[in-house]
Amino acid sequence: MTATDATPESTISVERDGEIAIFRLNRPDRLNAFTTDMGNALIAAFDRTDADDTVRAVVVTGTGRAFCAGADLGGGADTFDYTDFAPTEVPADEGGRLTLRIFRSLKPVVFAVNGPAAGVGVTMTLPGDARIASEDAKFGFVFTKRGLVPEAASSWFLSRLVSLPTALRWTMGARMVPVAEALEQGLVQRVVPKDEVLPAAIEAARELITDTSPVSVALTRQLLWRMAGAPSPEVAHAADSKAIYYRGQGSDVYEGVTAFLEKRPPAFGQTVSQDLPDIF
Repeated sequence: MTATDATPESTISVERDGEIAIFRLNRPDRLNAFTTDMGNALIAAFDRTDADDTVRAVVVTGTGRAFCAGADLGGGADTFDYTDFAPTEVPADEGGRLTLRIFRSLKPVVFAVNGPAAGVGVTMTLPGDARIASEDAKFGFVFTKRGLVPEAASSWFLSRLVSLPTALRWTMGARMVPVAEALEQGLVQRVVPKDEVLPAAIEAARELITDTSPVSVALTRQLLWRMAGAPSPEVAHAADSKAIYYRGQGSDVYEGVTAFLEKRPPAFGQTVSQDLPDIF
């Protein structure tokens, strides 16, 4: 892995491991505490990876001993006071802007949680497709202990990953959740030693993209996430039908079927930037 980019704010850094982009939260002196600059830098990085057909997946991790300690509270008690906005204007939650961008990602997203994750440090991981955690990781939905409520659209995401009773218990009680419990309840998919968390996340990401069509992976990701909130299977059937119709005409399907019949790995030629149909 070699460093290839860094944001002007240096709140994140971006590396490449072959076809996988690695985003590192890069404020280790503040336990990678989240700032508006960090959120904007991550959103911009996802914009770049969506537009880059050489990137097949994204892994997000932290620098240092923590993944992310949550919002930076260096501003004091009024950190979350937005009364400077016009009385009729409710500002968009910064964490939610990020999670919605991850939700819309056209590339698979895997989180390598290399240590404690609290507040937005855990809610930002919820729209990821997998979470690989280190043995010393723990997860804190600590909002009610700060007088807040869960943010970053976690009221939608969390109960789709774990049961509603578990989500209620974790968010209302606001305790730190041990990594073993997070694994048991399905929030994380694998727990590994700290020095193995990033390689394990890269491996998990690569499993999603090996011998798969980039366009079909992008559509599949969007279908599964968007249909998680569909009011009925008829809505999913309509979306599936459009996807099957448009993909059935593409060269990737011809290649995939031919490769199967010829017993060889497929060589897909269609790209996300050029060939992704709008089925929604």
